[in-house]
Amino acid sequence: MKGLAFLLLLLVIWAAGLGAFGMRVANSTPANDPAKADGIVALTGASSLRIEAAVQLLEAGKGQRLLVSGVNPDVTRPELQAVAHDFGRAFNCCVDLGFRAANTQGNARETANWVAYHHYASLIVVTSDYHIPRAMLELRAAMPKVALIPYPVATATLDAHRWWTTGEGAKRMTTEYCKYLVILAREGVLRVGGAKRDTLVKPAGGDASATPANAT
Repeated sequence: MKGLAFLLLLLVIWAAGLGAFGMRVANSTPANDPAKADGIVALTGASSLRIEAAVQLLEAGKGQRLLVSGVNPDVTRPELQAVAHDFGRAFNCCVDLGFRAANTQGNARETANWVAYHHYASLIVVTSDYHIPRAMLELRAAMPKVALIPYPVATATLDAHRWWTTGEGAKRMTTEYCKYLVILAREGVLRVGGAKRDTLVKPAGGDASATPANAT
């Protein structure tokens, strides 16, 4: 009986956390107008809205350069430029493309290399609303000394205020919450154990891990 009661308690705590996580996501958009930062990073996903929002921030002068992290290797610069509805103003001068990241942790590594290469101290992070909590954990772990400003973008295919009413919405939010808990636990173990994290950032002046804006 005690074991069952303990499991039920864990389930209640988990469910309450999921509810709080969903509320956090729902209340995160529309994003506040961010302060200026040295750079901007957009983490790619199924929707082009993240890239569009990041390009708009760049054109508004919110950062010096933009990194689009996690670009599919088969996607060309002109194709990505068309997806972002940009006709040369921002892409031709100040957008770098990162092709090495295959997941959020990869985004963090790729972004950390880029930030170190440009000697940036602050960064606006653009990604989907439901992805922001986990993305910020990974990026903070990779760049603890860089000031990070979240810029969540509302997800067109997910009603964050009523995510539990559809199977797809419930699946996406629950999956993201579980992934978030895993990263949160990982960081907690590392802090408590005093373990040294593998160096994610390459020496400044090294490989930026991104295709520069003037590349063809």
